[in-house]
Amino acid sequence: MSFNLRNRSFLKELDFTPEELKHLLRLSAQLKAAKYGGYERQQMSGKNIALIFEKTSTETRSAFEVAAHDEGAYVTYLGPQDSPLGRKESVKDTARVLGRMFDGIEYRGAQATVETLGAWAGVPVWNGLTDDWHPTQMLADIMTMRDHTSKPLAEVSYCYLGDGRNNVANSLLVTGAMLGMDVRICAPAPLQPSARVQEVAGKLAADSGARLAVTADILAAVAGADFLYTDAWLSMGESATAWQERAHLLMPYQVNRDMIAATGNPGVKFMHCLPALHNRDTETARRLYDTRRLTALEVTEEVFESPASIVFDQADNRLHTIKAVMVATAGDLR
Repeated sequence: MSFNLRNRSFLKELDFTPEELKHLLRLSAQLKAAKYGGYERQQMSGKNIALIFEKTSTETRSAFEVAAHDEGAYVTYLGPQDSPLGRKESVKDTARVLGRMFDGIEYRGAQATVETLGAWAGVPVWNGLTDDWHPTQMLADIMTMRDHTSKPLAEVSYCYLGDGRNNVANSLLVTGAMLGMDVRICAPAPLQPSARVQEVAGKLAADSGARLAVTADILAAVAGADFLYTDAWLSMGESATAWQERAHLLMPYQVNRDMIAATGNPGVKFMHCLPALHNRDTETARRLYDTRRLTALEVTEEVFESPASIVFDQADNRLHTIKAVMVATAGDLR
């Protein structure tokens, strides 16, 4: 079956059908093989891409820039201080200006803003992360799972542990529901996904045959899982009080040696979208150690650096999956 995604935006996972997501995963694998095999052909030669980051990022920005350069495109970066979105100029007006200059736009910030850009730019718009969804991360995550299991997706189980209300948890629940997977979101009751997100995922699961669980029961959630997944417990810049409260709530959900053992699966793998607070090598981690004597938060150093950890394979796959999205929607795919 052939797919034509040209001029389509990727603002959230639901913008594509399950079969279109699988097409992007196949394309990602082909582009990865071509890059590392030395036979990559540029399919965006002469294209101009805008990268708008109202929230800073290392991994996402690097993946978009390298992907664009690999495909022969030019990149203009607009950081938090560079773009007047919604301040000196409305998002709708900015979208129409940039849409006349660029062939594609990546945006990282608020979901309402990326939706407006998508509605008015007239060129493909890609969500590089919002408070609600993280669709490009999901493609990399599912690609990484496929790289590390021989099971078909419908037989793969993964468990996310931590703040179940954040963008990654939302996206993991919905993406797994779309693809018919076994998805467990494990979080204390106050931090579980919203009723709206659970309702969306439930309807998708009814069509796909996915098995979904949202629970605070750690042992039940991790039992037999093929992959354990976690994310930072708070966003940078939140108050010290918030950090302490969240750490108190989520410390039982830390991915550590005992959590890995509790899966009962000797081949279980650990995933994280990064950055991770797994030791005391960052300023944030050192502050937490000074106040609460915590040497790690969502994952221990032992697990992060263990053979079970595939976090850097995830990071690598951000490049290839983002490249696939850009090529499929704004490139000259041959």
